[in-house]
Amino acid sequence: MNNFKHIYDSVVLGENVFIEEFCIIGVPARDQITGDTETIIGSDAHIRSHTVIYAGNRIGKGFQTGNKVNIRELNAIGDHVSIGTLSVIEHHVIIGDRVRIHSQVFVPEYSVIEAGAWLGPNVVLTNAKYPLSPGVKASLKGPIIKKGAKVGANVTILPGVVIGENSLIGAGSVVVHDVPEGAVVVGNPAKIIKHIHELPYQ
Repeated sequence: MNNFKHIYDSVVLGENVFIEEFCIIGVPARDQITGDTETIIGSDAHIRSHTVIYAGNRIGKGFQTGNKVNIRELNAIGDHVSIGTLSVIEHHVIIGDRVRIHSQVFVPEYSVIEAGAWLGPNVVLTNAKYPLSPGVKASLKGPIIKKGAKVGANVTILPGVVIGENSLIGAGSVVVHDVPEGAVVVGNPAKIIKHIHELPYQ
């Protein structure tokens, strides 16, 4: 322990990485042996207090977290990614460059969030079509959020759904089907109401 934070020996840090107090970095997952799985965090990261990052993550430069972020093992996270306070990233997730994940977001295993995507507060991605059913763990499939897509606050996205490039999901929507590139969808279930180019700020 050092200044109330624990950084495991298998952690490789880039230059100018600032880790606040009460963080745990590189903790092995349940089936890992301490020190066997390298964790890499790129330069110019800022990891805020009470964040826990498990072993085997590959994180690019310019990374930052809010407080109390939980990042499970074996994820690939690109450059200049921001993950907000109290958000949870499960294992085997791919997050591209310049992704912004706001506070209290849940990203389950096997999700993909491509470059430049934006997830608002309290977004929930899901990956189990029939929770607790026999063999469910063998069929988990997280959503795919394509490049530049924007997902509004309090949105729920069902397993395996593809959110198209540069699309916009209105706040509070429940997305049960794939969303085409550039579409604007709202509601429960979410339906297309217009194209992104029809919005006044375009």
